[in-house]
Amino acid sequence: MASGEDKSTRLGEFRRLVRTSGAVGGIAARMVGARAFGMKGDRGAHAEDLKLVLGGLKGPLMKVAQFLATVPDALPAEYAQELAELQSNAPPMGWTFVRRRMEGELGAGWERKFADFGQTAAAAASLGQVHRARLPDGTEVACKLQYPDMASTIEADLRQLRLAMAVYHRIDGAIRHDEIIKELTERLREELDYLREAAQMRLYGLLLAHEPSVHIPEPVPGYCTRRLLTMSWLDGTPLLARLQEEPLQEERNRIAEALFKAWYLPFYRYGVLHGDPHMGNYQARPDGSVNLLDFGSIRVFAPQFIQGVIDLYEATRDNNVEQAHHAYATWGFANLTHEQLDVLNEWARFLYEPLLDDRVRRIQPNEDLNAARSIAMRVHQGLKRTGGVTPPREFVLMDRSAIGLGSVFVRLRAELNWSRMFHELIADFDAAALATRQQAALAQAGVPPAA
Repeated sequence: MASGEDKSTRLGEFRRLVRTSGAVGGIAARMVGARAFGMKGDRGAHAEDLKLVLGGLKGPLMKVAQFLATVPDALPAEYAQELAELQSNAPPMGWTFVRRRMEGELGAGWERKFADFGQTAAAAASLGQVHRARLPDGTEVACKLQYPDMASTIEADLRQLRLAMAVYHRIDGAIRHDEIIKELTERLREELDYLREAAQMRLYGLLLAHEPSVHIPEPVPGYCTRRLLTMSWLDGTPLLARLQEEPLQEERNRIAEALFKAWYLPFYRYGVLHGDPHMGNYQARPDGSVNLLDFGSIRVFAPQFIQGVIDLYEATRDNNVEQAHHAYATWGFANLTHEQLDVLNEWARFLYEPLLDDRVRRIQPNEDLNAARSIAMRVHQGLKRTGGVTPPREFVLMDRSAIGLGSVFVRLRAELNWSRMFHELIADFDAAALATRQQAALAQAGVPPAA
């Protein structure tokens, strides 16, 4: 016989399904109706409706919405603007519930494993909440405890996402979302496994071990399960809060350079990318170094993909159309026409432009956070006019990270020689050597293969 808690969980899932189905279905119906009967649909109002529903739900569907909002052309501009405002502030689990959850993960008497355990959550995210604690030896730790039933919740949310994207594709086929959805599905399912995240945290500790400007927490052996991740506590100020204190230009530059290295040193040297450039995943330290947090969304790329990134940079620099076509083919773009290639190259020029300018400068001179969106809209219209493309799944997180991290650099108002930093990373690039380093690091950290 099902327990009261099981019944409550199923009832909650049912309510969630009803709410998401109604939101997605209702907005979809209005969009289809507007198209079918030639009426002008208010997409801004629809986007506001969807934001309110997803913002109230929090959880994985909100996380997906945030993801899509940072991928240019994945959503209409009105939708992206509203969904980008969503924040990861899920309602916390109460102490009584936390105690039961911790007992389920570490067994009866789990509290004796700690000298102290904070009853109130220190932070909340979309899939879990963090409690500050202290081990018997005095070590300060952060315990991230996953919310209950997240696997079934994620699957329900993904079903709704597929429905919403299928409807949108009927209306606007500039970007076909099949591979994007596959990538989101795999990454979200991986994020459920905190043992995987612990291994990926160890991986980043190895990759950045000799980079003093970036600090990585360390998972604590014996205190981690698939739904509990215990790691060393890092002191720092959330980056957004530090920016509100108006730090001096020198500190802004140090933070930006540290973040550049945190993202792109693993990418160009090991083919590994942190796929969640969310402002909540960085903390600033007094010396200008940074704490990098949340290792649930990590992607490993084949060396040939990284070579394609460098090839496209060179093609953009030299205006070499044939080399650009080869780079896109390396990534998995299939059957591109010359017109589609021209459209995609406009986006490439926007992304690579700071790397082509060998001088100290801001990443985006006009500081317009919506510049990427306006360019993306032109690209979107061009792709729509030429029949649309299917972005390969490997492309999604790389593009998202470039845009997400770029927006952080804009907020920082950092002034650096981006070109010189980039060339230092790609100097003497060798795909075979990267493959060797990558395999050794993955094996040493114990990262399991992707699903």
